[in-house]
Amino acid sequence: MKILVTGFEPFGNEQMNPAIEAVKLLPETIDGAQVIKLEIPTVFHKSGEVLLAAIKEIHPDAIICVGQAGGRFAITPERVAINQDDASIKDNDGNQPIDQPIHLDGPPAYFSTLPIKAIVSAIQAAGIPAQVSNSAGTFVCNHLMYQARYYAERYLSDKAAVGFIHVPFMPNQVVTKPNVASMELSTIVKALTIALEVVVRQFGCEDLVVAGGATH
Repeated sequence: MKILVTGFEPFGNEQMNPAIEAVKLLPETIDGAQVIKLEIPTVFHKSGEVLLAAIKEIHPDAIICVGQAGGRFAITPERVAINQDDASIKDNDGNQPIDQPIHLDGPPAYFSTLPIKAIVSAIQAAGIPAQVSNSAGTFVCNHLMYQARYYAERYLSDKAAVGFIHVPFMPNQVVTKPNVASMELSTIVKALTIALEVVVRQFGCEDLVVAGGATH
């Protein structure tokens, strides 16, 4: 089994991104599965092009994209990606698409095919905050999750497990951001390792049927 794990480069005014920093520290193998790590540019469409090239070369069984969600306090697997780019800031190449579809021939949205509730349950059992997220935003994170599902549908097996996990800021990113949540890099790495273990263990199986929704 091959798992492709991606992490974004820093963007905005940040000097580092916990996504790629954590991905770099993941084990090379997990329960016999090969873990292939890939840094992704925080750029609309270029991010998808880099991912597509890796998909065609590697033919992974699973794809887990990891991104930074500054302000969140928990590890948050995303439930859905929408077919819309609507950027409140410019990406790293200066692009700022407004109300643009990602793929004209794509569906309005894609749901994650990762076992997101099993992932959340396992991370929580390890004493790490985690919850299902119902919005990946409309920046490059949502864009890449949508691209991952779009390309997996065309180039990979129907059993491919594909989705996105957001992680919080690291403590050194919030030194000058009062009251903004953060999480130690070692804890993020532990949580993502658990997520990968769940993906391997649950591969081809149904997700847990437990409450994971939100009232707002």
